[in-house]
This record gives sequence, structure tokens and C-alpha cells, in this order.
Amino acid sequence: MAAAGGITDQTAYRRAVQRCRELDIVLPTFAELADPSRLDPALVSRLAGVDPDARDPRNLFRVHWYNGPDRRAQRSVPDHLVLPPALTGVAAPIAVALGDRFPLIGAHKVLAAYACLAPRLVSGAFDPTEHRAVWPSTGNYCRGGVAISRILGCRGVAVLPEDMSTERFEWLRQWAEDPSDIITTPGGESNVREIYDRCRELAADGRNVVLNQFAEYPNHLVHRLCTGRALERLAEHLQGERPGLRPFAFVATTGSAGTLGAGDYLKERLGTRIVAAEPVECATMLRNGYGEHNIQGIGDKHIPLIHNVMNTDVVVAVSDGNSDRLDALFHTEDGLGALRRQGRLDPPLLAGLAHVGLSGLANVVAAVAVARHFDLGPDDLVLTVATDGAAMYASQRGARARRDFPGGLDDAAALTTLARDLQAAAGSELLELRHEDRTRIFNLGYFTWVEQQGVPLADFEVRRQPAFWQRLWAELAAWDERIVEFNAQVGAPTRP
Repeated sequence: MAAAGGITDQTAYRRAVQRCRELDIVLPTFAELADPSRLDPALVSRLAGVDPDARDPRNLFRVHWYNGPDRRAQRSVPDHLVLPPALTGVAAPIAVALGDRFPLIGAHKVLAAYACLAPRLVSGAFDPTEHRAVWPSTGNYCRGGVAISRILGCRGVAVLPEDMSTERFEWLRQWAEDPSDIITTPGGESNVREIYDRCRELAADGRNVVLNQFAEYPNHLVHRLCTGRALERLAEHLQGERPGLRPFAFVATTGSAGTLGAGDYLKERLGTRIVAAEPVECATMLRNGYGEHNIQGIGDKHIPLIHNVMNTDVVVAVSDGNSDRLDALFHTEDGLGALRRQGRLDPPLLAGLAHVGLSGLANVVAAVAVARHFDLGPDDLVLTVATDGAAMYASQRGARARRDFPGGLDDAAALTTLARDLQAAAGSELLELRHEDRTRIFNLGYFTWVEQQGVPLADFEVRRQPAFWQRLWAELAAWDERIVEFNAQVGAPTRP
């Protein structure tokens, strides 16, 4: 992300101001999204009447972790589940922040999308009357990008693999300005290179601005600030309920590595370990591996440019078989019925599991593996997130359930699945990173970013140093100043 200095293009800046004035758009600052209690209470009150899925610019002020289950009311603590030993089989509580509370797409990727486009808009680097925002993704980020683009009066283009869930494409068809703004590439979740290649072709047209989540530092920074603070607030809340509880680790599947930015914040503030999870079928960090899998929401076969590898403490791999079978267990009536009949899990907890999608389930399995590996006890808290809910995968669930449970998901199969795929998650595919391990993983990124994508070697290498990430961190306050000035130019610095 370029420093928040002068205006890149005065004409583009004036056009952006005019477009926001016409559409009555006010931009929230990153500080407000990190702590929505800063928002004017009158603004929050007026938000109550706005549909959280409406193409309404006021929904920008809901792009945070503090929405309630209806995604309208604001809460003081992020909505979450605390998974007990009766479910996980480990003594340590596992707290899962729920990403499906976000507006517009029901997933936390909308936060990253806003963070990547807003700085360009307020610096004159994006002209909403000329440019098209291109959003490469394996699913939720491109949905978030299209939503943010349309709300900000811009043209958004989604680029995603053709094998992603039907629900993603149905949503995009409703939101895209034109069917041609939905571009598919070959393969599925692990085919990221194909997305990059298509974006390179699109970038040859100067009207297209590619906002590559794997290389956009605002993605890292907004999660460091907003997701990091939200999880810190969640930890404080749980410590209030259980004095002596200590946050031990933050676990997140790699994906674009944006969410892992929250780990940088938590490590600095609370001393937590940063755990990056990936599919065992494509163990890139563990073994420089490759392969196909179905943990949608990860993306792999490379190391994202925005992953602060040298600050990562642990890598753990989980199988898509774990998440697929747990998806059937927790999100079908057969599976839930079997768990209810056991009577060991509270009904509200079982209902809450509907808010944990495939990558969230992978996060939970990885969290259990971490708890087992480090012999964590009841006073050790593991923090993680569910990036979206189960609703995004309904079209694929039946076929997977028939494949994994050809005899049906009866009580015996349900208990076996819970024990094998969650409670028995172990650290055999887990590595505590030494300096040479971090160096190996860091170096692997060279082949994607320098050789394939043309990132200058000096820009690649500087990311080894903590000072680089601290300099980036300092940019957020400057961008907030830019947003405030932009709102003033629009003529609506405080209106909702």
C-alpha cells in the first residue's frame, strides 16, 4: 500500500468526490470499524431500519465484527461461540468469532474488500467513472468486492474458479452490474495461479484495477486492526467471566493471509502464538506441497505476499475430509439429530454451529490440534474465526454426505465422526517453526511473486524485517485522515 501522501490524480479524486456526493456516500474510518462505539449514536439508531443486505451506502458502517445475529443491532462484544470440552475433546476453551454477522455477503471478507478500495478512492488512484475494480478470489472476497464496488458507485469484476459453490455464483448474478463482470477460471479452491494469469490479462486494459487480496497490504492491515481488536475484546470478555484465562494462540487458515494479520496484533498485545493452518492435501507451508482439496476459503500452492511469515509460530495441516464430514454432522438434520439424542451438548451450541462454514470448521480442527499438541488446559484460550456460515455450501452438502456416509449418517456414524474428525485431531501434521522453517516458507514465495508476478526483489526481501510491517501499521492513521478529508470534500463529514 502506498503511503497516504498526496493525491495521485486530481481528476480522478474530483470524480470520486462527485460520485460520492451524488450517491450520498460517507466513508467510515478504519478506527470506526475497529471500534464502532465511536460512531454517532444517532447514526447507529438510523441504521436499524436499513436491511443489512441492501445496496445502501449506510451499510458501510456495519462492516465490522460487532453486529448481532440479525446483523442490524450493534453489540459490545463480537458474536461468538465458545466450544466446550464435550464437543472438542480438549480442556482448553476454543472461542470462534462469527463472520456471518457481516452485512451484504454474510462473511468477513467484505471488510478486506472495503479496506482495499477505500484508500484508492480517497487518494485519486481509482476513478469510479472510468476504472473497473477487479477482485480475484476463490469466493467470498470477490463477493465482498462486488458489493463494495456497487455501493461506492464503481464497476466491480469478480474473478473466481468455476468449481466454487453454486451459492457464490447465485449471489454474484444478483449483484454484478453485467453478466460479463463474472469471470471464471479453471479448477477449484487450490487453483490460484489460474486466477492470477487471468488478472494479468485483464490488467493489460488500463481501465481495470486489480485488487489482489493475496498482495494487497490493506487486507493485512485491516485485519490487524479490526479483527485483532475484536478478538482482543472477545478475550477480555471471556476473561471477565473466567478470571485467570490466558489467550494462548490465534488460529486461522492461510487463505490470502489477511486474517492472519490479526495474529500480529494479538501477539503484540497479548503474547499469543500465531498459528497458520492449511489443507494436508496441499501442504504448501509444511512440505512445499501441492494438491487439490475442498476447504473453500483457503487458496494455496503459494505463499501470499501479505503473509508476515517471519512472525508466524506454528503451521498445522488439516484434511478436507475432516471439514467435509463435520459439515455433514453439524449442518444436516441427520447429524444434528444424532447429537441431540446424545444429550451432551446444549441445544443453543448445536444451533450456533450453523454459523461455521467449511474454512471455519478447518479452523476449529486446527485449534483442537494446537490444544492437544501443547497440552492446553482449561485456563488456556484458543481464538479463531468462522469466516462465513454453513449457508454458503448447501448445494454441495448432499453429494458430499452421500459420498462420506453411503449408509446414512446414523447415531453410530455421527459419534464416530465427532471423535475421529474433531476430538482426535492431533499434532502429527503440526510444526513449531524455527528460524530456518520460517526462512524456508518465506523463500518459497519468491517463485510466485518475483518470478511469476514481477514484484521487485527488494520489495519482496524487505518483508523479512519486522520494521517493514511496523511502518505499514503506522499508515492506517494517515489513511483515516484521508478518509475524513474526503468526506469533508463530499460535504457530509458526519451524516450517516
